[in-house]
Amino acid sequence: MVRDGLARWVAGRTVDSVEVRHPRAIRRHAPGPGDFASRIAGRTVEAAERRGKYLWLPLDSGEAVTAHLGMSGQLLVEPGDAPDEKHLRVRLRFADGGRELRFVDQRTFGGLAVDELVEVDGTVVPRSVAHIARDPLDPAFDDAAFVAGLRSRRTGVKRALLDQTLVSGIGNIYADEALWRTKLHYARPTESLTRPAGLLLLGQVRDVMTEALAQGGTSFDALYIDVNGQSGYFDRSLNAYGRTDEPCGRCGTPIRRDPFMNRSSFTCPRCQPRPRRGRW
Repeated sequence: MVRDGLARWVAGRTVDSVEVRHPRAIRRHAPGPGDFASRIAGRTVEAAERRGKYLWLPLDSGEAVTAHLGMSGQLLVEPGDAPDEKHLRVRLRFADGGRELRFVDQRTFGGLAVDELVEVDGTVVPRSVAHIARDPLDPAFDDAAFVAGLRSRRTGVKRALLDQTLVSGIGNIYADEALWRTKLHYARPTESLTRPAGLLLLGQVRDVMTEALAQGGTSFDALYIDVNGQSGYFDRSLNAYGRTDEPCGRCGTPIRRDPFMNRSSFTCPRCQPRPRRGRW
């Protein structure tokens, strides 16, 4: 939803000036704040793109402003006379004098940079994003290659779904929801999956992501908002994630929460039994 908002409000506009208010917000741009600002000012934003957790704004210079939002970063489009946010880190003003783009980050784990655009598998991306796989909603996503890569990983299926070199854009919440729909436990060995099972899982991943986008994403607090400050509503449709001890919508068994990679996994113990030997 952030990419769509940027495409609507920022694409086609020329940057007039750049204000860096906290150097940590551009720590990924090694030459520093002055170089960052000079390489953006006077350039026209051509589009807004996303891959995995990265967003970028291609410029008419052959470079792009890349953004990684981290845990709390936000890209907001605001009227120029709107009060500054408490954690405003970078501001881009445009030549037409309309709404400006602000990078706000409470914890400053995210950041911006200017990066060279390169071609990877027929797609132009920032060099820093070249290692990130396509997401399942990308028209050029290769289903067969994904399933083959998934089955060759020799790890738990959820770990594979979160591997950005295999597939991007899924994340912890959407992985849990897709696995619940597919009746797969998060620790199911990837090598035990048949090709039809891998394709079924991919289909459920796409359904979850499509439904989430239609509802504006998943928001659990004020940090998860679109460019206009609006929260998403997909959290109201979740079947597994965050529903510890609530009844499973299929069988009524209480949802279980397990620690997982410094996060959590939510499963139905009955619908998603722990893996056993053999193929699914």
